Amino acid sequence: MSTPVVTRFAPSPTGFLHIGGARTALFNWLYARGRGGKFLLRIEDTDRARSTPEATQAILDGLAWLGLDHDGEVISQFDRADRHADVALALLAEGKAYKCFSTQDEIATFRETARAEGRSTLFRSPWRDADPATFPDMPYVVRIKAPEDGTTVIRDAVQGDVTIRNDQLDDMVLLRGDGTPVYMIAVVVDDHDMGVTHVIRGDDHLNNAARQMMIYDAMGWDVPTWAHIPLIHGPDGKKLSKRHGALGAQEYQAMGYPAAGMRNYLARLGWSHGDDEFFSDAQARDWFDLDGIGKSPARFDVKKLENLCGQHMALADDAALQQEIREYMGAAGLPKLTESQSRGLLDALPFVKERSKTFPELLEKAHFILTSRPIEPDEKAAKSLDLVSRGILKELTPHLQSVTWDRDSLEVVLNDFAAAQDTKFGKLAGPLRAALAGRAVTPSVFDMMLVLGRDETLARLEDAAA
Repeated sequence: MSTPVVTRFAPSPTGFLHIGGARTALFNWLYARGRGGKFLLRIEDTDRARSTPEATQAILDGLAWLGLDHDGEVISQFDRADRHADVALALLAEGKAYKCFSTQDEIATFRETARAEGRSTLFRSPWRDADPATFPDMPYVVRIKAPEDGTTVIRDAVQGDVTIRNDQLDDMVLLRGDGTPVYMIAVVVDDHDMGVTHVIRGDDHLNNAARQMMIYDAMGWDVPTWAHIPLIHGPDGKKLSKRHGALGAQEYQAMGYPAAGMRNYLARLGWSHGDDEFFSDAQARDWFDLDGIGKSPARFDVKKLENLCGQHMALADDAALQQEIREYMGAAGLPKLTESQSRGLLDALPFVKERSKTFPELLEKAHFILTSRPIEPDEKAAKSLDLVSRGILKELTPHLQSVTWDRDSLEVVLNDFAAAQDTKFGKLAGPLRAALAGRAVTPSVFDMMLVLGRDETLARLEDAAA
């Protein structure tokens, strides 16, 4: 029986949930969920100077927006510091680590001399095999004994086998002079204790894998499957940064991108399943595998993101979409919808979600149902309501008072009326849009009339004609 898959996402709470981190979380979530495994969340909050509760909450909020649920409690790395130290001390007791009394000045001097002589600046501690009888009464760090010859092979599911010469690995510090554990041992101990089987993370951690493997080997623990994914670049091919636009997951929520579209886009960013671009969450979970991840950095493309978001909005369940719009409005600091607006928006969604790529676009199309009388036309729409157009609307109103209120009947009445005016319906559309929505660009006139209903439609036409 194979070991159940366990993945983890382990961000540092020093800021928002970066879009690159969001993709890493998504890949871990997809891999675990597609195999009936567990997706765990660990907050690596050992940097007390920079870790904040606000940043932790921002990470949790970002994951919640993306719909990436985790199993079990959120693990705090800082809270486990005693366990990390115990492992380091166990290695010390077994002779697999040692006390190093070299000072920072001595290490700096060693490196300066090595640089001047053209030697490797990799620090080799004189205390590695020292007699305990010679130990001075002064602070020390605990270093692991790195292998001195041979090679370490990182068997990576994305990068392939990566070989590192062991003489390039230093005797890494495990415990600082004050007895606190360093990040490297904390990560390994946490991953082992949490039962993590697959470490899926950015390839900027690839070199860390060789150093972390020293701890796994020294403790006799199983090494997880490594999968180091390339970073995300901007359209210019450089590492994604603020100059390329928004970086935080919550920024994209506040800009009105639907979560399903963002999940689809992030999944496709560096991973592929044939030529499939648009897919559902269920398909992503079924299809996602590590061998589909490319070795080259992916480029963030806002147009592709918007295209996928538009497709997901068009197919979304109306009630679920309405709820997500409410959440977007909260994230963007917009006023809450009234009960009346909420009911009207739900009625309008089938007509306004098509070809909308973001929630601001959708809400602009739904302006006709979210606004109330008297309708104030914008500058462009107002030009359609000249004296002649107002007269035509006044003549049209009686024709709508007794018509059956369905699309076919409305089309017949309006087209017949246009013919009687010796014009085409297209000429009527401008004044009707201005009267019903106060906008020049709107959904179909017939769609608006059906959503507004007879009474509200007639009232708006009468207002405009007056």
